[in-house]
Formats: sequence, structure tokens, C-alpha cells
Amino acid sequence: MRIAAAQARCPWLDPAAGTAKVLAFLHDAADRQVELVAFPETFLSGYPYWLSSTGGAAFDDPLQKQAYACYLDAAVELDGPELATITEAVRDLGVFTYLGISERSGGTVYCTLVAISPDHGVVSAHRKLMPTFEERLVWGTGDGHGLRAHTFRGVRAGGLNCWENWMPLARQSLYAQGVDLHVSVWPGSTGLTRDITRFIAREGRVYSLAAGALISFDDVPAGFPFTVTGPSAYDGGSAIAGPDGEWIVEPVSGEERLVIADLDLARVRGERQNFDPAGHYHRGDVLRLTVDRRRLSGADFLD
Repeated sequence: MRIAAAQARCPWLDPAAGTAKVLAFLHDAADRQVELVAFPETFLSGYPYWLSSTGGAAFDDPLQKQAYACYLDAAVELDGPELATITEAVRDLGVFTYLGISERSGGTVYCTLVAISPDHGVVSAHRKLMPTFEERLVWGTGDGHGLRAHTFRGVRAGGLNCWENWMPLARQSLYAQGVDLHVSVWPGSTGLTRDITRFIAREGRVYSLAAGALISFDDVPAGFPFTVTGPSAYDGGSAIAGPDGEWIVEPVSGEERLVIADLDLARVRGERQNFDPAGHYHRGDVLRLTVDRRRLSGADFLD
């Protein structure tokens, strides 16, 4: 299988432009015979970059409320027109797609990684288990509903959002489902992806694909209450490591492009000869993981 990370500049808080950019990269991927592509964390409709530089924790601050309202309005719904359009393109082009979205559900935004199959449409929507630090000011905590692996053309893949890739049991939940490919999605930074991408590859004896975005503060729409100036630290960092933990493509900085590699599943099988974290090197009689994959909600109605 040929895989790719779509390292792209994020059309910030503009779901229509974001959808158009996703479609453009999907067409480019299909033209290059890519069969699976991953887009960055909350690529549609943007990462909440303003929190750490504007006093995001100020309680009842009117500007922070205004900023959140803008962010909520720009988030997309799982059954909304943006994902419907993207799902149709995925079906037409035959490219399995992992897409990071800011998902709106009522008055809450979730950091969600959507998996879209050409054959079955949206097959999972994984809400980030634990938003990191100031992200908790704007994102709800997720659940285990989307901790699922999917098989496409003989390759089994699963994915996680940003720092939850550092959660050992979240990784193990995917290893236990027999993944050959681990997808990690990021807001975009070579500093974030350089260590963990290779670590996951070597730990899981899997191919490890990291997808990071480029964010420019020049893209902030008029009317947003905060302005951040200066260079952006969101420089991409998309990378691919092989199942021996060595780089196939080192983290890419500052470029908008597809980061592409070809998988050879024989390499995965070979590396598991001496280590399989969910198989012959796992002591299930001593250490056990239970994963609750029910979708959590605010109420259960028993009619």
C-alpha cells in the first residue's frame, strides 16, 4: 500500500475552504496512487492556537467567550455537509482517509479523528481521550468509542490524536487489534513528532505515519477577537517510520505537500519475529486491558 500524510496550511475557522483543501489533496493523492492518506489534528476547522497566548483560562472573560463562540460556529458535525462532501470524494477516489476535525456536538467541541472508508463511509469517529493542558478550555473529553482498527486492501490501521499517542494503554488498544499501520495526527510541529513517531514504530513493530499541519496567523479571519503576531511554531512535522523504528521520511518542516511512502507488510511480519506487544511478548495472564467502547452521552433515556 502507498500511504501519505497531507501536510497542508490549515484554512483557519473556514470549513468551506477547509473542505475544498481536503478535496484538492485527496485528488492529488489519488493521482499519485496513494491508497491511504491522513490529515492533521483538527485540520477542519482549525486548532485553538490562541489559548496559550491570550490568557485563555480567564474565567468569564467576554473576549474568551467570543473566541469560543467563533470556534464553536466553525466546528463541523459528523452528519454535516462538509463530511458528506468529503465522504463522497473518498468513495469516488478510493483513498481511505483519516481526517482530524473540530467536531461540534451541542455546545461542546471535540477533537475528533474521523476514519472514512471508500467502501463504507465514516467507519469511526475517535474523540481525543484527554485534551492536553489548555486544550481542555475548549475541547470536551472523549471516550473509547472510536478506538477501532480498520482493514483496507489488506492493511490494518488505527489512529490517535496528538499527545494521546503518548498514552501507553491507548496505543496498546490498537496494537491488540493487530494494526500494521499507526496513524498519529498533530496540530503541526517537528518538535512533537520527532521522538514519538519512531518510538511507536519500534514499540508496535508497525509503520508509523505522523500528519502535521502548517498554521499561519495571517489566516485568522476578520472579527476574531484576538490577534497573535510573530512566527508560528506550527511548521508541519509530518513523517513516516518503518517497523524497525528507522526513518523512511524524516519530519518535514515548512512545506505544503504529500509525504509519501510505500508499505511492505513483510517487514512488519519480520520485525514481530522477536517482539509483538500484543502477541507472543504480551503476558495476558498477568497484564490485562479492558476498553469501554460505548459512546458516552449526557443522558440515557429509557422510554
